[in-house]
Amino acid sequence: MLDFKKFFTEEEVIKLTQDLVRIPSHKDVEYREKDVAEYIYNFCRENGLEVEFQEVDGPRKNVIAYLKGEGTGKTLMFNGHMDTVPPYNMVIEPFGAEVKDGYIWGRGTSDMKGPIASMLIAMLAIKRSNYKMKGNIIFTGVLGEEEQSDGTEALVKSGIKADGAIVGEPSNYEYALGHRGLEWIEIKIKGKAAHGGVPHLGINAISKAAKLITRIEEKLMPKLEERYNEFMGPSILNFGRIEGGSQPSTVADSCSIQIDRRYIPGESVESVFNELQEIIDEIKHEDPQFDAELIRMENNFLTLDHVYLMTPPDDHIVIATKNALKKVINKEPDITRRRGWTDAALLSHFAGIPTVVTGPGDISYSHTKDERIPIKHLVDYVEIYCKIAEEFCEIY
Repeated sequence: MLDFKKFFTEEEVIKLTQDLVRIPSHKDVEYREKDVAEYIYNFCRENGLEVEFQEVDGPRKNVIAYLKGEGTGKTLMFNGHMDTVPPYNMVIEPFGAEVKDGYIWGRGTSDMKGPIASMLIAMLAIKRSNYKMKGNIIFTGVLGEEEQSDGTEALVKSGIKADGAIVGEPSNYEYALGHRGLEWIEIKIKGKAAHGGVPHLGINAISKAAKLITRIEEKLMPKLEERYNEFMGPSILNFGRIEGGSQPSTVADSCSIQIDRRYIPGESVESVFNELQEIIDEIKHEDPQFDAELIRMENNFLTLDHVYLMTPPDDHIVIATKNALKKVINKEPDITRRRGWTDAALLSHFAGIPTVVTGPGDISYSHTKDERIPIKHLVDYVEIYCKIAEEFCEIY
């Protein structure tokens, strides 16, 4: 068994994480990830990694770094997003990256600048070791995962190739080989305005929306509860937002319902919409005044569907990940079965790269007012990523 721990230090993992966190890269920052991408690019160059920018959206660029072996083995991709959610309502200094109580604190520590730091230091540890490697490693730092995944979409459309990929979302020493697909759907219900004193002269869109919600709960929800996938849990639907009418004394002439729909193998974007349309058509048949339109919310994606992830349990990247985790934590790692949507699905489905999700940090800290990551996780995951590469890329 190869020893990678002697080729990196805890201090350099901490420093890289801090440096990345101290560069704001959320949607309210001009050019968002530009500065952090430039930092990663320069860090890679200074440490002898081959690195390049990939054009995505003007000044916003992906960063791709390479560690090349003999070229006779498999290529492993490490994927991490450089953007974060905004630091609204945080109770700590969001970009201070303070070290306290065994954690680094700040926006992006867990989701996912800490994981990026572990990936990059793992590549440097392998490089410094002078061990031989049959395969190759690619790091892809991508844009916009917190919004429309424009970075990984550009990566996929560029035709990038790899035999397996790791997306480093915080996983608490677990790993995911599947997660549900994601659709955001708006249903617009049209009514007819009238004075509140003579409501019978109008058509109340809010009342019609209530009828639709009730019918979905009665007819569709029970079907979804019966649909279950071992690696991603049940098929689900959530009513996330409703808005309608203008004032109490006016019959509402419009109402909007926004739905989050998570679907599993056996379902598709088409089937998701068809099931809702069938219910709309059924109510319309009963009530000629019912008028509703399904709209796909385009702010959820660019051009590639946010499909589900499902990597076969016996794929080499899954086995290598499981084995690496087991060696570091000294027990059989658990599979995360109900995680949110990630860029892993784009890599798997559209680029044909079998992908697993695992990274330092705990997802319960992501997006929170006091986001943080355990330093022990960061250090352990440098070793975990090295050991994944050791098996997958045949390091010897």
